[in-house]
Amino acid sequence: MNEKIMLIDDEKGVIAVMKTYFERSGYQVITAYSGEEALGKISGLPDLVLLDVSMPDMDGLTVCQTIRQHITCPILFLTARDETADKIRGFSAGADDYIVKPFDLDELGARVAAHLRRENRRQEQSVLRFFHNMVIDYARREITIGGAPVALSKKEFDIVEMLSLHAGQVFDRERIYETVWGLEGDGSSDTVMEHIRKIRAKFSAVSLHNYIETVWGVGYRWNGSNKCG
Repeated sequence: MNEKIMLIDDEKGVIAVMKTYFERSGYQVITAYSGEEALGKISGLPDLVLLDVSMPDMDGLTVCQTIRQHITCPILFLTARDETADKIRGFSAGADDYIVKPFDLDELGARVAAHLRRENRRQEQSVLRFFHNMVIDYARREITIGGAPVALSKKEFDIVEMLSLHAGQVFDRERIYETVWGLEGDGSSDTVMEHIRKIRAKFSAVSLHNYIETVWGVGYRWNGSNKCG
């Protein structure tokens, strides 16, 4: 096992326990005790990040939003709060999962392993698909429209991946949320609307084609044909 995990938490005792656990499980571990330190070490390109929400110098939401612009690996929030509103803000910032403190180490390890398996399956794919003037590279998680790269966040790409791999099929918000965020998210499907709004804005900046159609009262579907509108 060569996966690299980054632990970010201002509680040194928590870091020490997690570091020992994951190293014994065969992972490489990078540690950071503040948001600033984490930003300085993110160039180590971890395969997964465990990030505390409440830190004094820079909170976890800010750290997540900043590093999400540069990495696509899973980011799991560690938090002492278990409120839906907080989870929605975390998912909107780019998090993939929420772990509530105090947590069981074996459950944490199982969630980490599950996220890494999902990432590994994606990396094993070598599929290119062409839609109108768009090319999607699912292995590299890259999209170009008319040759111009379109930068999407991890969750934005996950939504595009889900819809485009099932072009023409209609998905409601709840199904998209459950598939992309997972049942552990325990949040709201309203965040799907915001993510799709951002995706459409990025697509419309370089193309007139409407790749994601709204089926009113039902949900969304991928339009990869040559028609516009």
